[in-house]
Amino acid sequence: MGRYFLAATGVVAVLIGILAAVYLSGLGQDEGGRELARAKQSENGLFSVSMQPEKGAVRRGETQSWLVTIKSTSGEPVENAALHISGGMPEQGHGLPTSPQATGYLGNGRYRIEGVKFSASGWWQLRLWIFAASGTDTVVFNVVL
Repeated sequence: MGRYFLAATGVVAVLIGILAAVYLSGLGQDEGGRELARAKQSENGLFSVSMQPEKGAVRRGETQSWLVTIKSTSGEPVENAALHISGGMPEQGHGLPTSPQATGYLGNGRYRIEGVKFSASGWWQLRLWIFAASGTDTVVFNVVL
């Protein structure tokens, strides 16, 4: 009887693990399957980049400042990079209603971007070009409102 209980417990544990993996694989995505991570590797793998609104949540119709942190693949802050920001609504075929600019280097690989505005609900993308001593790379962040 003890062996059957042990075998049943093992089967239940495996099933729970499979269900957890299926559930967790959907985290960080919206219902359309778009990846919504706020931290990721740049497209060519040169940088680790995180990006979030400076004050709280993403808001529609308001001009906001965002903070970007850029680190090398070894985890060192990327100092004094030049940044270019663009974006838009891919499904609607238009860009951002503003022209966001990197306005300040805050130290420790952190930069402030001002002038980010999402004028409507839906799927937006923010593309960041990073020009640093170690190379040039891009990263795209999806934002769904």
